[in-house]
Amino acid sequence: MVNMTVKEILAATGGTLLCGREDTVLKHISIDSRTMKGNDLFVPIIGEKVDAHRFIDQAFEHGAAAVLTSEHDVVESEKPWIRVDDTKKALQAVGSFYRDRLSLPLIGITGSVGKTTTREMVACALSSRYQVYKTPGNSNSQVGLPITLCEITPEDEIGVIELGMSEPGELTVIARIARIHMAVITNIGVAHIEQLGSRENIYREKLTIQDGLCENGILFLNGDDDMLKDTKAKDGCRTVFYGTGENCDYRAVDIHLEDGFPVFTAVHNQQKVPVRLSVMGSHNILNAMVSLAVAAENGISMEEAAKSLMSFQGYKNRQQIYDTGTFTVIDDTYNASPVSMKAGLEVLGSITKAKRKIAVLADMKELGERSPEYHYEIGTYIAAHPVDCVVTLGELAGEIARAVRENAPEITVKEFMEQEPLTAYLKEELKTGDCVLFKGSNSMKLGQVAEQFH
Repeated sequence: MVNMTVKEILAATGGTLLCGREDTVLKHISIDSRTMKGNDLFVPIIGEKVDAHRFIDQAFEHGAAAVLTSEHDVVESEKPWIRVDDTKKALQAVGSFYRDRLSLPLIGITGSVGKTTTREMVACALSSRYQVYKTPGNSNSQVGLPITLCEITPEDEIGVIELGMSEPGELTVIARIARIHMAVITNIGVAHIEQLGSRENIYREKLTIQDGLCENGILFLNGDDDMLKDTKAKDGCRTVFYGTGENCDYRAVDIHLEDGFPVFTAVHNQQKVPVRLSVMGSHNILNAMVSLAVAAENGISMEEAAKSLMSFQGYKNRQQIYDTGTFTVIDDTYNASPVSMKAGLEVLGSITKAKRKIAVLADMKELGERSPEYHYEIGTYIAAHPVDCVVTLGELAGEIARAVRENAPEITVKEFMEQEPLTAYLKEELKTGDCVLFKGSNSMKLGQVAEQFH
């Protein structure tokens, strides 16, 4: 954030200054009282379990320069306290106010699976010509997105921001704050189906990214997705399809794997460009194609963008491959859905040098009432693929184990409900030449297990 003053925060939020100076300069926004970057505005969010107003004193101790509050009417302090009706809405108002000061084009990315990897690959392709700002970590929510926008600087030439969604209406809120010039929808899966009820509902919600799409903007859609392939952008905006089919404006052909890495030819109109990726998994072909499409629509040749993409080697806890010298570890523990679980298993299957292929799989969360069925389907998928051992963590993942036992009794299956015995088993079981995949929803904390084997 470039030197916003308390006076500007008051203008953005309609708040009341309880104490302190209007000319106090603010450079960052924080919702975590323990971490300040310097000259921070601390925004205490009221959550389901914790009201962060109780951490205001701690925020000042760690260097906050000013604070929002919805729970104080009279305060005596040298530091600015700004009274607002709702701290979350005030934070969004600050994000929208700061967005008005920005002139750079923004690309927004949403979808059921692959948002973060797509964001990273799009940013990589654009970086061949521009200084790119991208969403840090997973700051893609109603709270995270305003903070993300406020970290953009005048040096940034283009932005790639991730727009998440976990409840109805959320995407509309953050899209209207972001006011993007281009929108990407990666796919329509079953992540968050517990909250939204059906893929059709998820589809409708994902399309609300257009509520913040500027006039004459571009909507990039996965032309291979059964629900997106016949979709059109809202009036006044253009639709661009990417994928592998003839219906796609930017498409991949001649697809094959070399040592497990995708190789293909990218085609757009009469242009044909050879592409080789440095990340495994055929799902990354679609991520690469939308990256090439976004780059091309921003004036970068596909050749230039493809060259930049060769340097992309993945993102933390998303199919990161580690060769320990003894065995190979695929850490894909950031999150999990049926689609991404199968993608991770495909990468495991592509490691041809492995003596044994071991899948360590934890529960996939937020899949609703059909959750056991989705887990069982993963087990039947494994039964038809080259996996030697399946190790599960959690009650739902037990359905994966059951399906493997019923459909492929030759595969070794072990089930665990807690991390410690799982870790102990793996330390005994893993042998020289093994390849082990760790995959599960973030809340299962399987990443903590995986880290012990990197």
